[in-house]
Amino acid sequence: MRSTEEVVMSLREALVGAGVVLPSLCVDPVTGAGDEPFPLVDLGRCNVRVAEKLASVVRGERPVVGSHAVDARDGRIGEVRGHVGGKVQLRPVGGGREWDCPPDAVQVASRAEVLREQVQAVNREGRMPC
Repeated sequence: MRSTEEVVMSLREALVGAGVVLPSLCVDPVTGAGDEPFPLVDLGRCNVRVAEKLASVVRGERPVVGSHAVDARDGRIGEVRGHVGGKVQLRPVGGGREWDCPPDAVQVASRAEVLREQVQAVNREGRMPC
């Protein structure tokens, strides 16, 4: 049987691998200091975006809520906002109106694609009207 600390480290690594970070994940100090043979794992507190992403991972949704994807139909890149009615909901990187995409037309966006889209969004915001 692995120690509680080893289990917590393993859980942390698995969550990070799935794109989820729980900053206060730890062994519960009260049960860890006692004679309890199996101390509790304190999952800690997280913001609603992390909780939503964790729920998406647990449900096995692909792509995961909070990640970025490409709509293969037209090449638009968006942040995955949800999975509703058999469709993947995407929102433009710089903000804007969400759109629905069939799951078979969704591809994971590379970090370079997302970064390029973020730079373009910032540049669009900085332009002065003529």
